[in-house]
Amino acid sequence: MRVLLSTFGSRGDVEPLAALAVRLKEAGARVRIFAPPDEEIERLLAGAGVPRTPFGPSVRSLVTGARPPSPDTAYRLARDLVAERFAMLGEAAEGCDAVVATGLMPIGARSVAEKLGVPYVCAAFTPIGLPSPHHPPGRRPGPPPPPEVTGTKELWEFDAARVAEMYGEAHNEQRAAIGLPPIDDHRDHALTGRPWLAADPTLCPWQEQPGHDVVQTGTWILRDERPLPARLEAFLEAGAPPVYVGFGSMAVRDAAGVARVAAAAVRAHGRRVILASGWAGLALAPGLDPDEEGDCLAVGEVSHQALFPRVAAVVHHGGAGTTAAAALAGAPQVVVPQVADQPYWAARVAALGIGAAHDGPVPTVESLSAALGVALTRETAVRAKAVAGGFLTDGARAAAAMLLEEISR
Repeated sequence: MRVLLSTFGSRGDVEPLAALAVRLKEAGARVRIFAPPDEEIERLLAGAGVPRTPFGPSVRSLVTGARPPSPDTAYRLARDLVAERFAMLGEAAEGCDAVVATGLMPIGARSVAEKLGVPYVCAAFTPIGLPSPHHPPGRRPGPPPPPEVTGTKELWEFDAARVAEMYGEAHNEQRAAIGLPPIDDHRDHALTGRPWLAADPTLCPWQEQPGHDVVQTGTWILRDERPLPARLEAFLEAGAPPVYVGFGSMAVRDAAGVARVAAAAVRAHGRRVILASGWAGLALAPGLDPDEEGDCLAVGEVSHQALFPRVAAVVHHGGAGTTAAAALAGAPQVVVPQVADQPYWAARVAALGIGAAHDGPVPTVESLSAALGVALTRETAVRAKAVAGGFLTDGARAAAAMLLEEISR
């Protein structure tokens, strides 16, 4: 049995898919992941023992370039990804039994599965890309909706039109090349009428509604058994639990300034701080060096599963993966949302009482200190532990079982 998994995005889009791949392999399936060529992703998949085929450009190069990607760049990327997806999946999919797609709108993967007559699943790690009357769509590249387009239904219609504008021409050209008829609604074609939502139902509840058949599997968690670096272990053992600060695969403006703000805000609460460099390049600066203060340590990429249970709080950007990792660890959170679905996760953290949502993407010492004042209370710590106790940890296993059942049918 062969399954092809396809995604385009940062580590947060790839790691859950790797978790599904591991569960499928345990069930006897042969699996291959098509994912971006970033070094971090290559190491991740190699560590999980999952074969990878590089797909698309480096995501890090897009995120951390000299200038943010323009709408024109996004439109070109959309067309290029469609063509590459048809070419690469089409070649590899001969003889496969199913195709699963996640990440940035995976236009084309379903068409390849359709041509081969095999099952196709689209999975999302956040609900904001799934049409619903209960929330508006996320922002896509290009001009915003006209001022008169304000209702949720109208916003979703505008979103479908924007997806068609970005991907439609290239998608229908590729479909015609393999003998498939053109389509109009490219977004809903990719999502299908029954997408999977790979997120914990407490952390990320899906509100059921007629005509929207969403299958919620629970979060797809890849076990990370790497030990923490000796230097980090020593820092943790040297005092009370510190506060972790990291922005993952985000590029933030003035990383040195953010590091100074974070250290000052954490120190205002009498806590030590761990700065995770990430793609933002958070780093120690004069006045932050542990040799001078002894209360601040900069680290590279480490196991969140090993670290988060040992910190007093996690300050982060609000990616789906980091939010879930902190929730699973029972660590209070402060979410400083930057883009995309991150405001959603910030709101969920605040609504659950497991942390605080920072107002806006640029923290000051005062604003971050105030948010930490919420996260570091005993009430928040107790609530975070309670939510962690009910967290579903077998979402990838459940998804693998459903996929195999679909194949058998």
